[in-house]
Amino acid sequence: MGIMSKILGGGGSRTTEDYVELDLDDFDTARGDAGISVHIAEIGGQQDVIAIKDAVYDGNMVIADIIRHTTSDNTMEHIIDDLRQVAHEVDGDIVQKGDDQIIITPSGVSVSRRKLTT
Repeated sequence: MGIMSKILGGGGSRTTEDYVELDLDDFDTARGDAGISVHIAEIGGQQDVIAIKDAVYDGNMVIADIIRHTTSDNTMEHIIDDLRQVAHEVDGDIVQKGDDQIIITPSGVSVSRRKLTT
């Protein structure tokens, strides 16, 4: 299951008919004035870390899919160490969600370690 299906809800196959396109003109949005953007990334190797670092240094948040690696993989350990250092340098936050996602945030944004309950 990919990162987008986890974010948007998993299970079953989806088609374009399952979604309704929203006209942004109907909503009050801060689209052009957003201070922080959320980027989605996939980490396939060390080369993918550069774009993630750049995004976090620019003050944005990144949700990275690490499904291709196992957490015991030496490459993944090195990647996580690099990203941990970036989060520390910008006074941000980094968490690993399960075995398949890492969330890296810039300064002023923290990730709660508790799930929301209904």
